Order: sequence, then C-alpha cells, then structure tokens
Amino acid sequence: MSDFTTQIQEHMEVVGQDGGHVGTVDKVEGDRIKLTRKDDPDGTQQHHHFLPLCLVSAVAEGRVRLNLPADTARNRAVAGGQA
Repeated sequence: MSDFTTQIQEHMEVVGQDGGHVGTVDKVEGDRIKLTRKDDPDGTQQHHHFLPLCLVSAVAEGRVRLNLPADTARNRAVAGGQA
C-alpha cells in the first residue's frame, strides 16, 4: 500500500502533474482514492469514481498530485466498485 495513504484526507483536491483539476477526495478505500460524486466524469454527479494510489506522486499543500496529466487521470478514473 502507498506511503501516501495516511496523508490523504477528505476534501483534498486531486490534480494532475500539469496542475489540472481531476477531482476531490471523498476518502481512501483500500488501494484507491474515491472521488466525490460532484467530480463524476460523465457529468451526472451520480457516481463515485476511483483512482489507484499508485498514481500519486505527492501530497502537499492540501493537494494530491498525480504522476500523469489531469485529462489522462480523468479518463483512467474507474466508476463504481470496479478495480
């Protein structure tokens, strides 16, 4: 499990390596970050999406920074309980 697990807190912004907004942390579940429904990529705000913790490159200044651009991260976010 990632060393960042204990550093990631609810309501932190998740950003890509380019600084673009990816989502907002709802919570960490296992080895994934659960994003809030308001960041649902399909725009319906009905689904939580998940990102694997292995994509995290840093946690600092109230933000979770990923190791890929925001657009790519949003496309990799997985809906529901899928892995």
